[in-house]
Amino acid sequence: MNRSILGFANLLVAALVIGTAFGIWLGYDPSGLSAAAWVEQQQHAIAALNTSLPALGAVTIALTLASAVVARGDRRAFALLLCACACFVAVALVTRFENQPINALVLGWSPSSPPPDWAVLRDRWWRWHELRAVLGVAGLSLLIAGQLALARRG
Repeated sequence: MNRSILGFANLLVAALVIGTAFGIWLGYDPSGLSAAAWVEQQQHAIAALNTSLPALGAVTIALTLASAVVARGDRRAFALLLCACACFVAVALVTRFENQPINALVLGWSPSSPPPDWAVLRDRWWRWHELRAVLGVAGLSLLIAGQLALARRG
């Protein structure tokens, strides 16, 4: 694959994934929502995003790793892209082992009668989401820097 096409695809897919996580962080702070409103919002988001975002995240990791391999002759770009890849892998691990298990529980709840500990799980999910949003923005920043370093090299 042409290096420019690879870099473009890498940036586009990563921006879509991380932009979604950033948008959720920016606009969906659950702290002021009632139990019913939060459960309904979460169930809708899980149904809409729980398959597509992990798939796009996997593509982001693969494209970033491929970009790093292409950049191996440029130490700076290579290092930036490997660090970006590490951030994206960390996002995937947080999602898989922290957020998704809570998502699986929430899918089984009735919005009108969530379990008594719903707020504890909501807050736990949110803290993990904040971490993955920060890791994602860091990864996207490193990816952009790595792609710019490659572009300067020609």
